[in-house]
Amino acid sequence: MTPEQFSELAAQQYNRIPVMREVLADLDTPLSTYMKLADAPYSYLFESVEGGEKWGRYSIIGLPCRTLMKVREHRIEILTDGEVVEQHEVEDPLDFVEQFQARYRVPDLPHLPRFNGGLVGYFGYDVVRYVEKRLAQSTPPDVIGTPDILLMVSDELVVFDNLSGKLILICLADPAEDDALAKAHQRLDALVARLRFATPAEPGGVPARHVDESEFKSSFGEDAFKQAVAKIKEYILSGDMMQTVISQRMSIPFESRPLDLYRALRCLNPSPYMYLLNLDDFHVVGSSPEILARVEDGVATVRPIAGTRPRGRTEEEDLALEQDLLADPKELAEHLMLIDLGRNDIGRVARVGEVRLTEKMVIERYSHVMHIVSNVNGRLREGVSAMDVLRATHPAGTLSGAPKVRAMEIIDELEPVKRGVYGGAVGYLSWNGNMDTAIAIRTAVIKDNTLHIQAGAGIVADSVPQNEWDETMNKGRAMFRAVAMVEKGLDNL
Repeated sequence: MTPEQFSELAAQQYNRIPVMREVLADLDTPLSTYMKLADAPYSYLFESVEGGEKWGRYSIIGLPCRTLMKVREHRIEILTDGEVVEQHEVEDPLDFVEQFQARYRVPDLPHLPRFNGGLVGYFGYDVVRYVEKRLAQSTPPDVIGTPDILLMVSDELVVFDNLSGKLILICLADPAEDDALAKAHQRLDALVARLRFATPAEPGGVPARHVDESEFKSSFGEDAFKQAVAKIKEYILSGDMMQTVISQRMSIPFESRPLDLYRALRCLNPSPYMYLLNLDDFHVVGSSPEILARVEDGVATVRPIAGTRPRGRTEEEDLALEQDLLADPKELAEHLMLIDLGRNDIGRVARVGEVRLTEKMVIERYSHVMHIVSNVNGRLREGVSAMDVLRATHPAGTLSGAPKVRAMEIIDELEPVKRGVYGGAVGYLSWNGNMDTAIAIRTAVIKDNTLHIQAGAGIVADSVPQNEWDETMNKGRAMFRAVAMVEKGLDNL
């Protein structure tokens, strides 16, 4: 970018201007780049595996963010360099998020990657209480204590092109600062120089130990979980609702590096949404298979996943399990219900007649399970924002049930702990109005030397309590194995 181009954009009242540099980095990987440039509080790494089998073209590495937003219930804090610079008490924090994002006027320049900065982090499951007032007073006890929303202002990032081996380094320059363009180029020079360093040595780990999945402590316990399933079936038979997704949290002491857990998950359970969020006093590490909602160029997409079988030991077993899954009336009925829910959610924000079912009941395979998957999208009405789409789709029907609000009331009644990050949305809101969020499943929250994961099962009229318990354990198994791999030592697979 020339000084003249920069000045022209500043004259158009943009208050942040992307300055970029492309470099060849075919000897690096997204992980080594993260370790060289970003392995510090308030950084992140996003990667993707399409359909569970093919690495996506782009990985995103967020350098440590100076400014962030934390929301607990209706209290909002804006922090810069670790200091609270704003505090607010608001009726609807989602409105505030939208207003806060609007403070940043960033041009949508050609040749920039799809995501070139924005708000990055998560919206917890309990954000639904801002939208559905019936749920405002029924929150279960909060055991972990993470914010309901945490968003970082990502103004320095690296987009790794896995196909070409190129890195695109992006800094947002503030034209109000003296010599802003020159300072941005100096910053890019410094980042390029750091890329030439060797990957930092791994710190000494904790002593190797064997971990068994029986060491994970359930928030429910098997008997209580099965009783909750039976109670939901009573509600269904009495006509309260058609389905509720009940979940259990499983926790274990964990003192290893969260980055190593990400590495293990990346090896064991590659998924469409891989993420590592270093949030200072806690980490969020996940390999989610499921979109919550995506907005791109005025089109919103949801991708319901419901219907599960374990993976087979051979291709023949896999095919037999697929056929069994697609012939199971209970699984098909549950999935059709969630397609309808997805259509309904998108219909709340899409133009009339513009909701489309673009994929119906395809099988996607992951490391330990396979799922039935469908795809629903719709072109947004004029004036509808990404935050409107989040309101309409959060939480996903696959994490709540149908009808949604009544199902969530029953979740509050039966689950012993507040869900927090689990069942919420992890991803980004870009400066140009696009959004990409994953449902926070197959996800660990690591805080105070304890690792927490959560897994649920959709309960319908003919659910078998033992099968539903087994389903939650199957869904947790990739994380169980990842924890065991880390604790054993990544040099001793």
